Amino acid sequence: MNMYNPPHPGEFIREVYLEPLELSYRAVALKLHVAPSTFNRLILGQSNISSEMALRLSKTLGRSPESWLAMQSSYNLWQAKQHINLDEVEKLVIA
Repeated sequence: MNMYNPPHPGEFIREVYLEPLELSYRAVALKLHVAPSTFNRLILGQSNISSEMALRLSKTLGRSPESWLAMQSSYNLWQAKQHINLDEVEKLVIA
């Protein structure tokens, strides 16, 4: 299912976990065992969720690692669709 303008996973983390639970990004970074600057870049949408981070987020915040990666993938694909011009890309015809 395609989502219209899906949120960056960092935005999701801010809105679902940090703000409602009044958690600081530093407190969550400590639980994740990553540098606060690393986690801050993620929640600001300046970096993507890697497979390693998906595993860490899954253990700390819940949800499956696959769901974290799917959220990142949906965001990346939607962004690419907004900026990539495929007019000159051709389909390969296999005879």
